[in-house]
Amino acid sequence: MSFTDVCSVSDVPSDAGLRIDTGPEAVAVFKIDGDFYAIEDKCPHGDWSLSDGYLDDGLIECSLHMAKFCVKTGKVCAPPAIRDVKVFPIKVVGDRVLIDLEPEAGI
Repeated sequence: MSFTDVCSVSDVPSDAGLRIDTGPEAVAVFKIDGDFYAIEDKCPHGDWSLSDGYLDDGLIECSLHMAKFCVKTGKVCAPPAIRDVKVFPIKVVGDRVLIDLEPEAGI
């Protein structure tokens, strides 16, 4: 794994996603109860940014067609999407957020 420093812990809101454009594809970073998660920032159904969606109870809802995904696992939780989103390994070192930009398969 090769982690890339992408932002400060304070850059990530608690009630929304943060789009990161470092690397070959955009990544959406979320903070839930102090834990950080990173998924691909593209809804597989409508090619829409998930970081602009609605975060509720660990699920991100695409603002275009209302598909829902678990930000912890990348699993699709509500249609119309039928494909999971990629999950990226993430860690916090000091006050910095680091992401391995090689995605894992959905858990």
